[in-house]
Amino acid sequence: MADPTVPPSSAPLPRIQALAAPEMAAVDTLIRQRLASDVVLINQVAEYIIGAGGKRLRPMLLLLAAGALGHRGQDAHQLAAVVEFIHTSTLLHDDVVDESDLRRGRKTANAVWGNAASVLVGDFLYSRSFQLMVELERMDVQRILADTTNTIAEGEVLQLLHVRNPDTDEAAYLRVIERKTAILFAAATRLGALLAGADAATQDALHDYGLNLGYAFQIADDVLDYASDAATMGKNLGDDLAEGKMTLPLIHAMAHSDAAIRAELRRIIEHGDIDGMPIVQNAIAACGSLAYSRARAMDYANAAEATLSALPDNDHVAALRGLARYSVSRDH
Repeated sequence: MADPTVPPSSAPLPRIQALAAPEMAAVDTLIRQRLASDVVLINQVAEYIIGAGGKRLRPMLLLLAAGALGHRGQDAHQLAAVVEFIHTSTLLHDDVVDESDLRRGRKTANAVWGNAASVLVGDFLYSRSFQLMVELERMDVQRILADTTNTIAEGEVLQLLHVRNPDTDEAAYLRVIERKTAILFAAATRLGALLAGADAATQDALHDYGLNLGYAFQIADDVLDYASDAATMGKNLGDDLAEGKMTLPLIHAMAHSDAAIRAELRRIIEHGDIDGMPIVQNAIAACGSLAYSRARAMDYANAAEATLSALPDNDHVAALRGLARYSVSRDH
């Protein structure tokens, strides 16, 4: 019999966050303790981006995966902080590479302090994350996180190779988001299972859950860049086009437009022509590219939920199911 307090699969994010809130409070305390440096600029930049809010989805995933298998404790809090540091460092680096000036509705760190400070503080957060993980003295944990950070770096370079490349196809796009986004989700959920002492099959199941959730989350995010607005998203609408990113809605429109429209899209993509946004949006609408992309995100969300079938019936597992639904229903 399921616990009557279990959030259903469609549980809104606030209810899921409430479930993890006591442990997330401990993680937030640890994050701020371990951010401390005697270099003032590091404190300023790190606090600026960590303090910007956000959903803290990746550390919460680790805590929920561990909790689903009955594990709670300081080691989970410490690894959740590690995951957040890694994610935050990638945000700092991404915003420099993308020349972004807005994130979560306010100026990016590089827009405030410049590119050099953002890159170097990102490096500090990477190295601080490794200090934290080494303290646990678990080679299995270190191996997972070392492999993960290396894969994320590969994803960054792979994405760079596809910038303003109108010939990027869906398979290439998925390879990028697996490495850039999904792999850290998968590491978080696998680590939760590992800390709980789960067997290899359960660890693999939670890894697959995280990977599929990451795909769903990123595809849904890429849909919003063509379907939302700056106030809701917290970033400029059309940023992906301006930055030359080939995301699924645009890839689908390129593949299904007639020759004349395809030639116009090619020109817009190759030049990062933000003034061509109305043409791009019209092509995306004509090809049903948003509906296609949403359906692909839903496929991955369903796959994520399916991996949880062998786990025990408890509130944490129900929350993981809820996050699969949330990943494709959010508006920012």
